[in-house]
Amino acid sequence: MTTWLSWPSSSSTTNKKAAESSDSLSLTRLSNLPAPLLALASLSLGSASTLLAARVYRRWFRRIPNADWVTPDILQKRRWLKGVVTSVGDADNFRLYHTPGIGWRWLLKLRNVPSETRDLRNQTIHIRLGGIDAPEASHFGRPAQPYAAEALQWLKSTIEGKRVYCQLIRRDQYGRIVANVTLASRLLPWRMRPLQLEMLAAGWVTTYEQAGAEYGKWGLEEFKRVEAEARAARKGIWASGKLKESPSAYKRRHSGVDFTPDATVKSSGDVKKGATPSRTRRKPTTLGLFRRWWPWGSRG
Repeated sequence: MTTWLSWPSSSSTTNKKAAESSDSLSLTRLSNLPAPLLALASLSLGSASTLLAARVYRRWFRRIPNADWVTPDILQKRRWLKGVVTSVGDADNFRLYHTPGIGWRWLLKLRNVPSETRDLRNQTIHIRLGGIDAPEASHFGRPAQPYAAEALQWLKSTIEGKRVYCQLIRRDQYGRIVANVTLASRLLPWRMRPLQLEMLAAGWVTTYEQAGAEYGKWGLEEFKRVEAEARAARKGIWASGKLKESPSAYKRRHSGVDFTPDATVKSSGDVKKGATPSRTRRKPTTLGLFRRWWPWGSRG
């Protein structure tokens, strides 16, 4: 049986010619536009594309090396950062290596988190856990509080070398960034229980209740409730049922003032005679501000 190919219908041919005519008319109109107007339109489109790309880069792909690069705008928006904990100094603070964008995981691992101390110099954000107070370790010749070593070991075993999410809240007087911290790398980390509540539940910290304390969306009542449960169960520092001295009281006794991370006054007695004073932060220069906001500038 012979199969005949059908000829294109006249309506299809007409529609094709109409489309070609419309395209030709559009090109003719575009070519008739004044050259300066075309140049201005091209420049505007290019500028808009560049600004959009820069904004996307700053928000999702630019790495924040250290706390000096955390701007007031980031703190005001309480932005979440993801990163790897490179070290834990005390039982309520640690160092975070920011890992934005993609390329940090084994499936598509294009970048690595440094492991050498020299490579991490000025490349980590000092994070202070908000809303809690841990037993004080030995500093400046002062004896450590009971359970300080155990609390530190718990935090190290829980987060050191692991990926965490940090909601940046504000900067304290030591230059650290007070933050809410969650552990797992899920899509919605802000819906998870924070590390602070996990430490309270384990009985290794107390609730910090001084002025300026931060409890996130969970609130002071939830912090106190979890602490009360740990105390009733005699977990961690509550093994004897009550504390001989709270971390805040310990620091007041040894310094004469409350120099917890949320305080605004630091006693001259905090630094022993002959000890190296803390480095004074330099004021940002015009060039430094330009490099901070220009996406392809040096990160220092």
